Amino acid sequence: MAPPPVNVKPLLKLGYQYLVNNFLIFLLLPIVLALSMNTQTLNSHAITLINLYNSMQFTSIHILCSSFLIIYTFTVFLMSRPRPVYLVDYALFNPPRSYRVSFAGFMEHARMALFTEPKSVHFQMKILERSGLGEETCLPPALHYIPPAPTMELAREEAELVIFSAMDSLFLKTGLKPKDVDILVLNCSLFSPTPSLTAMVINKYKMRSNIKSFNLSGMGCSAGLISVDLAKDLLQRYPNSNAVVISTEILTPNSYMGKERAMLLPNCLFRMGGAAILLSNRRSDRFRAKYRLAHVVRTHRGADDKSYKCVSQEEDSDGYVGIKLNIDLMAVAGEALKLNITTIGPLVLPASEQILFALSLIGRKLINSKWKPYIPDFKQAFEHFCIHAGGRAVIDELQKSLRLSEEHVEASRMALHRFGNTSSSSLWYELSYIESKGRMKKGDRVWQIGFGSGFKCNSAVWKCNRTIKTPVDGPWADCIDKYPVYIPQVVKL
Repeated sequence: MAPPPVNVKPLLKLGYQYLVNNFLIFLLLPIVLALSMNTQTLNSHAITLINLYNSMQFTSIHILCSSFLIIYTFTVFLMSRPRPVYLVDYALFNPPRSYRVSFAGFMEHARMALFTEPKSVHFQMKILERSGLGEETCLPPALHYIPPAPTMELAREEAELVIFSAMDSLFLKTGLKPKDVDILVLNCSLFSPTPSLTAMVINKYKMRSNIKSFNLSGMGCSAGLISVDLAKDLLQRYPNSNAVVISTEILTPNSYMGKERAMLLPNCLFRMGGAAILLSNRRSDRFRAKYRLAHVVRTHRGADDKSYKCVSQEEDSDGYVGIKLNIDLMAVAGEALKLNITTIGPLVLPASEQILFALSLIGRKLINSKWKPYIPDFKQAFEHFCIHAGGRAVIDELQKSLRLSEEHVEASRMALHRFGNTSSSSLWYELSYIESKGRMKKGDRVWQIGFGSGFKCNSAVWKCNRTIKTPVDGPWADCIDKYPVYIPQVVKL
């Protein structure tokens, strides 16, 4: 029996990657060999240089000026270098079990709220069956009422519960005192009261009067990484400082009460969640920090009309306000992702992938525009991927586009199943899942990818600063042992 043919293509690619990525080492070998063969010549040259130095006459003025120039150059170099930004730790909101919304409970509420619109109820059931959500996701108390009670008072109560719970946990984990917070950045897209949510936090914890606070709204599910980018820029400006970033979405005032299908979709996907993250540029935090921020890349497609309008808050024909998701959302997200990849690729990819990508780009420009573009293998640049858990379709599309395995998107799928789409905080539930599984090792690189209205695609790259011990607390503590779970394509209700 003849042996099966050997597929040499993976072996050739592996050899190519090894050769290109270690090119400098291969280049250095003949140089070292040549130097070792000419040791005698070098020794004679060294003696000549010593004799030349001894013959030169240096005065104290020469030495002083040279020393000043060296010190000045070294100081300018150190001051011009960007300050490292460390992620010391983060905390997540874990909803009480009493807020759980089962499939049966969700559909019962939908039937009672839209009893005159059976087609709209059936549509929500079909979405829920294919959503990838599990039975443990949670909604705030106001949306458990029949009919829902989206009042300002209940919205504030939800905001206080989510934000204060995450902040209390962060203070406990890090030992940080409220008076020590230098910068506060909070993002919540759809609930923007007066006084602001940052003012609410400052009042609750009696923070300093000179704290630099920023409240971001209307920026969609990718606002968490925008907040990180803003905090990073502020930490470059202010030395020896720390910043607390809070990411959440308040659902109470944003439940859609109408019957338009494109606006009912968010009701099926969005759930409670929130995260509080401590960032620092202090050298003293280097050894206790979990991660170091390597890159933040932001892509904004707002100049394109189709991208701008694909996710929008508006009124339906009956006057009900909701979030409308257009049918071309995935196509718009794909275009934004391509632009983001084009920017982040040269920053993170090894030389072997950059060369192939450049050759593909040149070939399509100069030879044949119909050539299939080369998709870089980002698995060579990152060990872990945190893809915004916006829905099953989002995760499926990115898995296909980036050619990722099921293990690479496991954190995103499980976060969606356990907590639903928690908007800008979903990336942190995914990172917590990876840590809770004991998979985060020193030196590992993490790519967080977020999408948001506007339309935006934002990326953050983190490098693990130390091997993360499996946490014994947090939102995954009581259920991590049963994950990953099998999620069928359709859950029949």
